Amino acid sequence: MATVRWESYPHAATATPVRSWLQLQMNLQLAPKTIDAYARSLEDYLLFCSRRGVPCETASREDVAAYVHDLAVRPHPHASRLHHLPSGTGLSNATMQLRLTAVRLFYDYLMERQIRADNPVGRGRYTPGKAFGGTRERGIIPHFRRLPWVPNDDQWQAILRTLGAETARNRAMVLLAYDGALRREELLLLETGDIDPAYRQLTIRAETTKNRNGRVVFYSEYTARELGAYLRHRRTLSTARGPVFLSESRRNSGQPLSPGMWNKVVQGIAVRADVVQLHTHTFRHVRLTHMARAGLDIHRIAVYAGHRSTETTLLYLHLSGRDLADSVTRGMAEIDRWLAATVGGPQS
Repeated sequence: MATVRWESYPHAATATPVRSWLQLQMNLQLAPKTIDAYARSLEDYLLFCSRRGVPCETASREDVAAYVHDLAVRPHPHASRLHHLPSGTGLSNATMQLRLTAVRLFYDYLMERQIRADNPVGRGRYTPGKAFGGTRERGIIPHFRRLPWVPNDDQWQAILRTLGAETARNRAMVLLAYDGALRREELLLLETGDIDPAYRQLTIRAETTKNRNGRVVFYSEYTARELGAYLRHRRTLSTARGPVFLSESRRNSGQPLSPGMWNKVVQGIAVRADVVQLHTHTFRHVRLTHMARAGLDIHRIAVYAGHRSTETTLLYLHLSGRDLADSVTRGMAEIDRWLAATVGGPQS
């Protein structure tokens, strides 16, 4: 069962209604990452309410509007590495949406408990006539859907060249993340029993995925050699079955590699390759973009990626430029024929 790291969220831990709501989400079997995201969001909101001198249970829509403004103007902790926030202030649109979603759901819970009569965020309840072809209620902030960043060919080559100086574990992790289009948690939660070396395939268990859909992915012959070299080295750390990727630090030797340590490994690769935008999800983005450029059917890419909807997969088709390039080529050819027939006729 998912648990909340209460020591990381002291305000949420001591606020009775917040703790009760988070406990309810844990009982409903939400993913651990979702629980932590909700706890982090509510901790931030409680801190804001405390600074404003307003109990969260009685906050008004004006208080929520002030919170939105605070999210939009506060210094961004990673501004130096984010090229789409040139001002260095404000959280990303996706983070703001997440924070407000957690706050909205929490107030829905307070309404169900009859602690308050309305939801100051203003959304979350079904209104007849607002869906299925009707006009939907506008969100409290606009929703932006940015395209995922992928490195160009030169940057990707620079990233790959840095792997030569990495450990066997790190090389295997990068190559598997790319070949299997794996999310960070899917990679870190791989177990030895998930590997089928005879067919060079990985079973991604449903409980480790974002949307609880299991799938099977494959890896290349070169990756198989790198993975084999790491597995031989792994036996010097632990002979037990379980998580594939283990820590090699003196303090945690033989323990499962943590998300924080993997983040640091990728950040180190980014620095050495001089590609500061690189992050743990980039390998997945690159793989899916390469699959789209290779002409694979969108439904096959969606199944391989574990997408619940092909709408998400369309982002990678757009990034690849495949459909757009084909459409532009056909359109320009038609325009050229029309111009030749209309403008390029016999001269007087």
